[in-house]
Amino acid sequence: MRLPGSSALFPLLVLAMLAAFTFWLERATRGEGNGPDPNLRHDPDFWVDELILRRYNLDGSIQHTLNATRMTHYPDDDTTEVDQPRVAYFRDGMTTTLTARLAWLDKEGKHVRLQDDVRVIRTEPQGAATVIETSLLNVTPDDEYAQTDAPVTISQGRSVMHGTGGLEVNNKTRLVVLNGPVTGTIHREPAK
Repeated sequence: MRLPGSSALFPLLVLAMLAAFTFWLERATRGEGNGPDPNLRHDPDFWVDELILRRYNLDGSIQHTLNATRMTHYPDDDTTEVDQPRVAYFRDGMTTTLTARLAWLDKEGKHVRLQDDVRVIRTEPQGAATVIETSLLNVTPDDEYAQTDAPVTISQGRSVMHGTGGLEVNNKTRLVVLNGPVTGTIHREPAK
């Protein structure tokens, strides 16, 4: 037994369901539904594994290099995270190497934050290497300047200094300020 007019209701019912589905789909893609707002998500748009970058001076010599296991870019705030970064600066026969477990770069790459097991090693043609160890280091690469408020240990040969108030490093002027209180031991190497 058929109800009168039931054949005319079926297309209207299908049309109503399609309209409801379209309305729900449009709200869900704009983030007005019950799900998370896509504008608040921090998802990467690209990543690069086993990264090697080199920057050259005007004379063709290498200014600095960056090696990392992974670089990940986030479009919501235009920042970049770098896993296991290793940066080496070359200047006047000296090499300054920075390593950490993680680095964060702002959208212009003008500010870099190194975190976890941060080490700065400066080697010179003559003399022992200088090693700086800390948990956090803020770097301005173009100015060759670094700063931290975290405790720092500086060692050169058998000499060791500890500063609980952080430090400031200017690679261009070769000036390092270790903030206190500071304790340490300075060994004088015997004359040869």
